[in-house]
Amino acid sequence: MDTRARTPDLDPEETTEWHEAFTTLVQQQGPQRARFMLDELARLARAGRIGWAPDLNTPYANTVAVEQQAPFPGDLAIEERLASLMRWNALAMVVRANQVEMGGSAELGGHIASYASAADLFEVGFNHFFRQQVNGGPGDLVFFQPHSAPGVYARAFLEGRLAEADLLHYRQEISATERGARGLSSYPHPWLMPDFWQFPTGSMGLGPISSIYHARFLRYLTHRGLLDGSARTVWGVFGDGEMDEPESMSALTLASREGLDNLVWVVNCNLQRLDGPVRGNGRIIDELERLFAGAGWHVIKLLWGSDWDGLFARDHGGALLRAFAHTVDGQMQTFAAKDGRYNRDTFFGQDPELAALAQGMTDEQIDRLKRGGHDLVKIHAAYAAAQAHRGQPTVVLAHTKKGYGMGSAGQGRMTTHQQKKLDAADLIEFRNRFNLPLTDEQATQLTLHKPAADSAEMQYLHARRAALGGYLPQRSAACAPLPVPPVADWGGFALQAGNKEMSTTMAFVRMLTALLKDTQLGPRIVPIVADEARTFGMANLFKQVGIYSSVGQRYAPEDIGSVLSYREALDGQILEEGISEAGALASWTAAATSYSVHGLAMLPFSIYYSMFGFQRVGDAIWAAADQSARGFLLGATSGRTTLGGEGLQHQDGSSHLVAATIPNCRAWDPAHAGELALIVEHGMREMLVEQRDVFHYVTLMNENQPQPDLPAGAADGVLRGAYHFERLGTGDAARAVTLLGSGAIFAEVRTAAARLAADGWCVHLVSVTSWSELARDGQAHEQALLQGETPAAAPWITRLLATTRGPLVAATDYVRAVPESVRAWLPEGRRYLTLGTDGFGRSDTRAALRRFFGVDADAVERAARHLVA
Repeated sequence: MDTRARTPDLDPEETTEWHEAFTTLVQQQGPQRARFMLDELARLARAGRIGWAPDLNTPYANTVAVEQQAPFPGDLAIEERLASLMRWNALAMVVRANQVEMGGSAELGGHIASYASAADLFEVGFNHFFRQQVNGGPGDLVFFQPHSAPGVYARAFLEGRLAEADLLHYRQEISATERGARGLSSYPHPWLMPDFWQFPTGSMGLGPISSIYHARFLRYLTHRGLLDGSARTVWGVFGDGEMDEPESMSALTLASREGLDNLVWVVNCNLQRLDGPVRGNGRIIDELERLFAGAGWHVIKLLWGSDWDGLFARDHGGALLRAFAHTVDGQMQTFAAKDGRYNRDTFFGQDPELAALAQGMTDEQIDRLKRGGHDLVKIHAAYAAAQAHRGQPTVVLAHTKKGYGMGSAGQGRMTTHQQKKLDAADLIEFRNRFNLPLTDEQATQLTLHKPAADSAEMQYLHARRAALGGYLPQRSAACAPLPVPPVADWGGFALQAGNKEMSTTMAFVRMLTALLKDTQLGPRIVPIVADEARTFGMANLFKQVGIYSSVGQRYAPEDIGSVLSYREALDGQILEEGISEAGALASWTAAATSYSVHGLAMLPFSIYYSMFGFQRVGDAIWAAADQSARGFLLGATSGRTTLGGEGLQHQDGSSHLVAATIPNCRAWDPAHAGELALIVEHGMREMLVEQRDVFHYVTLMNENQPQPDLPAGAADGVLRGAYHFERLGTGDAARAVTLLGSGAIFAEVRTAAARLAADGWCVHLVSVTSWSELARDGQAHEQALLQGETPAAAPWITRLLATTRGPLVAATDYVRAVPESVRAWLPEGRRYLTLGTDGFGRSDTRAALRRFFGVDADAVERAARHLVA
């Protein structure tokens, strides 16, 4: 709503003349000419510095006027019956799951009200817009509101893709397996239902940002000539409360800047969050309209159903719009919760003009006045206008009632989001409200209803989906393998490094540069960086493969004469995301799931400060794992002591701890370029050739160190998580010790080993490439024993250390919990002491930091002498 104070009209006669002139312009020359004149007046106002700008809010009415509505192409009566069946089956599924007497449990939870409000929004999409195939290839991408998952299951049940037994095991995935059935996950989770859900949206806010970057990645693939995605649309159905999440809003300007007219959001504005109104004292639809319009989106307001058309047509004085302009959402929610008599007295009764409009309408007719998001005809008109719009992304702000049709049990109630049970009277009222073909007994027993296969409803449902190319949601992992070049071709320099000094970050960039030149794999690589390419030494790639830009490069860069000049291009390969780790991770996810979304394997390498990975966007990484992402995350400037002066917020000591909690994440902390080369080759083969659902997190350091040749026979150990690097000295058993190190601290451990050996000690030096892989190997061995199985061999770390002597000292640049994770599988009788960087980071030199945290060579040596003493 416009909160600006209105200036008093000092000359009403002149004002009337302007009104009449503008009205005549519209009537005689049309809206296009009228828009031109308004733009011209606005330009004059800005030039004269009058201090005026148009309000970003339009009247509280539908954007698509009645005369502009596209004809509704379907059978309205059948579609309304189908929507009612979806609502019932979704409700029955959730309520049954929470009733003990029906085999459920009060512990399971679930949601009814969100889908009740969104059912019609989904149904119009399913019947007319959400395409499974486009031109014989992959179809549209649809992000489903997570709390509406029961409705998507209910539709799949009618389509024959889910059985009744599946719906009866909603949120009972383990129990279902034990009973020989298939359970249904709470929200969209591709990992749990890999042939069904395509995008995980259960962590609210991640679906919106992900949809934007998926739409942009479609353009990226198209502009690079890898596939034609120009005819495909990305749809996102989200909630108005979800728009409070910063991730929901953070990439709006990217969508408009890139002109992503292949993106349509539908925001279900039922005005309620989980506990109460989204904006009780304001209007969320007005707020969102200003936000999206200001960000450069095309906004379509879908507020009132067809029953309101007659009221608006008779309202010559604008009483309705005046009333809406002063009705806040908290009051609108109350209108939704109350009956027709209350709405007659409270809304229409506030003004004689409004009361006159309601004359002749019964209380039931007033009660049945639909909001726009519940009117199939209006929804279709809004969607058609959204899909036809060009040059901008579009958002449809759909006004609905939360718990629509639940009556006194939940419609518009503060508690409706938590409503999971309905009594017999409520169920029969719901049955009557939607004219469902159920007896009283069937309603109270929550019987799932599926019409006969030859019924008009079922034939229509299948025909509509056939016309749109098949059923949604549906996920396929079918993808042609992508060959990986031999490591010697691109990483030979690292395997035989000859003690040449470099950082593992620079070694990685050199490997990436070579891989990009491979004729088969190179074009499929997606380098991603969050505005730190120069920091990581990647500036040479600017000229080699270019930075992707949807408009090319419209300027001559300042450094155009440099060999490292900044080059943007329409077919550029690098995704340079600016200062946005969330954006970079969203792009990485789009590329890392391209094999399932587009049937085209891509290989993303996203490089960033390791501290800004799992800590800052860990939830998004978890969602990528849920989606079975395949790619590399590179945590550069890794560890707590390699980034020197940057200090507390930049120094990472815990990312490996967090990475270890994600089951399909392989986390590596290599110390040398040779280890890194083997890990990258292993990851590429695992993801592109074997097509395993894993992704790899590799930490890289910015510290130049001598890079040794990879010891002969070490490859197997590198990929298992640890290997025997070398043995120093020939001391007796009384002065023997085994030192373990990884990543940035391995050099300190190696220095300590040399000192001890020079003092007559026998030192076994072990390089650990992955603490988490060692721990998982040990856990798998232990689990097999608990299940009565006999493992073929002991855990790798047990066998490896059995060939060494003396107590054990482990040091890393991470918190001590990381090396502590393998303690259970060490050889018996050997003392184990871990050194790490627990606590907050500091600003100082590397040497000072390592001394402070007790992970330098002196600390390692002291620990070894202490254990032996």
